[in-house]
Amino acid sequence: MDSVDLSVLKKLLEWQACNFPLWLVTVVETFGSSPRPKGAMLALRSDGLSVGSVSGGCIEDDLVLRAQRGQLPVDQCVVLTYGVTHDEAMRFGLPCGGTMRLIIEPANNQDWIEQALRLIQAHRLVRRTLHLHSLKVEVEDASRTDNFSFNGETFTTVFGPRWRLMIIGAGQSSAYLTRMAQALDYQVIVCDPREEMRQTWDVADCVVMSEMPDDAVLAIQVDACTAIIALTHDPKLDDMALLEALKSPAFYVGALGSKTNNAKRRERLALFDLSPGEIARLHGPVGLRIGSRTPPEIAISILAHLISVRNSANSSNEAKLTNQEICS
Repeated sequence: MDSVDLSVLKKLLEWQACNFPLWLVTVVETFGSSPRPKGAMLALRSDGLSVGSVSGGCIEDDLVLRAQRGQLPVDQCVVLTYGVTHDEAMRFGLPCGGTMRLIIEPANNQDWIEQALRLIQAHRLVRRTLHLHSLKVEVEDASRTDNFSFNGETFTTVFGPRWRLMIIGAGQSSAYLTRMAQALDYQVIVCDPREEMRQTWDVADCVVMSEMPDDAVLAIQVDACTAIIALTHDPKLDDMALLEALKSPAFYVGALGSKTNNAKRRERLALFDLSPGEIARLHGPVGLRIGSRTPPEIAISILAHLISVRNSANSSNEAKLTNQEICS
């Protein structure tokens, strides 16, 4: 989950020590254009304080007003739909034809929040199911194939690090990339067999591995929700990781370096058991071309490219699903 939604759960847990009625607001359905995706959350307090976002701001203003006026129930869920008419869509700042449906649930004294946060902190993926009529909540371990679902009576959402980023090298660029990636829904794994580099690593909440890069790539059992970026500047270490990464299902494999260095890298990789198609998967130079030079700029260019690749893949999968639905 991204840092915005994580802050919602943390704030709800903090507010439970107060005597204010609390609600968790979740986007469960969208039609047409929508400012926030399904699963986006807002923590709301009866005095009008809120954390998170379900729209561009106008819907939040309406929810705050309802909470302050005592118009939200404290013992049952309520489903609200915004943007049904053109006038309402304009009033709430929704894009053309946009409609969104929200579930508003009481969130006082909910033990599941503490349980979910504890599991997320342990880098575990969490599936949370709410039964609307009974307010019963179930929290279980989830897999990366689990998705958000809503059938009118129950809805299920997934919390935790749905995406993984393995970084080869524990240098300065890696530190910036790790911190920024953690805010973008990534569990970060840093591999560096050089003890002197690991000793100066100071980024919290990530996994640090000392294995040789090829062994580390094999050890984490790479899946289609994993990206692997080589940043050591040492061909021996970077190439070892790439030899395994390019054969894996990773959705993105990249390496730092100039065009010339990466051309030489591809020549070296061709000497091993990699096919031309596997070598062609390498993003090198890594990241988008934005003229980045400093470590934080390099980190931004890499993450921008990851966002682009992820969103393109999601759009492609949605298009395939739509075509399947039409054919059926």
